[in-house]
Amino acid sequence: MLEIKEITRLFGGVQALDRVGFTVAKGEIHGLIGPNGAGKTTLINVLSGMIRPTFGRILLAGREIQTLPAYKVARLGVARTFQNIRLFTGMTSLQNVIAGQHLVARRLLFPRLLCLPSARQEETDEREKAMANLARVGLAGRAEIPAGNLSYGEQRRLEIARALAARPRLLLLDEPVAGMRRQGLEKVRDLVFSLAADGMTVLVIEHNMAFVMDLCTRITVLNFGRVITTGYPSEIACHPEVIEAYLGVGDDRTWGAAGKPAGPKDVNQDLSNAITKERICSK
Repeated sequence: MLEIKEITRLFGGVQALDRVGFTVAKGEIHGLIGPNGAGKTTLINVLSGMIRPTFGRILLAGREIQTLPAYKVARLGVARTFQNIRLFTGMTSLQNVIAGQHLVARRLLFPRLLCLPSARQEETDEREKAMANLARVGLAGRAEIPAGNLSYGEQRRLEIARALAARPRLLLLDEPVAGMRRQGLEKVRDLVFSLAADGMTVLVIEHNMAFVMDLCTRITVLNFGRVITTGYPSEIACHPEVIEAYLGVGDDRTWGAAGKPAGPKDVNQDLSNAITKERICSK
């Protein structure tokens, strides 16, 4: 479904991505992990057409898309969520999902201006499809609630519902369970499993290592804009360069991104990663 070949992205003198390359199979749940500042969100922005790579190639089902703007990439079947939630907070949940249908809905101008029966039928069909997507993410009962009044976990799932409204074949999820408690995390996990079972391809960025190891078929690890390795979860968890990237070596301190001493949040995350690594490697 997705081939990433030698993708490089420069921001002035900063090389955010350095010859990144890996493949994602059709129907696969593929994880993208790495320390803070590794280039994960930059890569998602490149894949979705929000920014162009300095050089390199991206093939979606064999078609090159690296030069296309975001709306054309979306028309080809790529949808995404964002690291920072981006909903229309003054609109209802239902209206947010309907807005996500703009690439696949007919919405003919003159029938709507004239309030013709065909236009009313289109609106009914759009509403039904949006309700189906809300039901899929467990928010059918929150359809008429303003998005800004939903809980944090519900807003995360609403973003996924809005992405699904575009009927994607490749779904890019940027930290979909960040800050969630266990119950919300499990709902997202089960949802992603069901999407893959229906044939959708999913690429997931996530810092929750236990979630990634449980969810993903394969995982690619980035560090300082470069691919360390791609493999199965058990291989990733025991890979020495991955362990070094997260925990550091040769020093009594735990180090964070960009070679700087890690703060409390980074240390907690690194400890969580280490626990996950030990649990998987011991199996």
